[in-house]
Amino acid sequence: MTALTIDPQRLNTVRKARKIGRPKLAKLVGLTERQLTKLETASASATLPEATLIRIATVLQIPAPALTGELPLGEGNLEPVQPIAHSSSCSCCG
Repeated sequence: MTALTIDPQRLNTVRKARKIGRPKLAKLVGLTERQLTKLETASASATLPEATLIRIATVLQIPAPALTGELPLGEGNLEPVQPIAHSSSCSCCG
């Protein structure tokens, strides 16, 4: 399993720009709210499994490298987005 480094400030900035609360994002990516808070408030870059980074990026509808700092954040990355459609049997939505 590959571990990647996420930029806590970018994660927080993008989540807020996307207008997704911490509890909702945590639930959608399979983390506890406490785990997500630790990622967002780390004083330095935080390391997490690649699969977790990809889940966060997917929910936030942003390329994963934009959360690691490998890609710059563009204007389109800081706008609200439409929620990802889930099935009626989705544990997070219904």
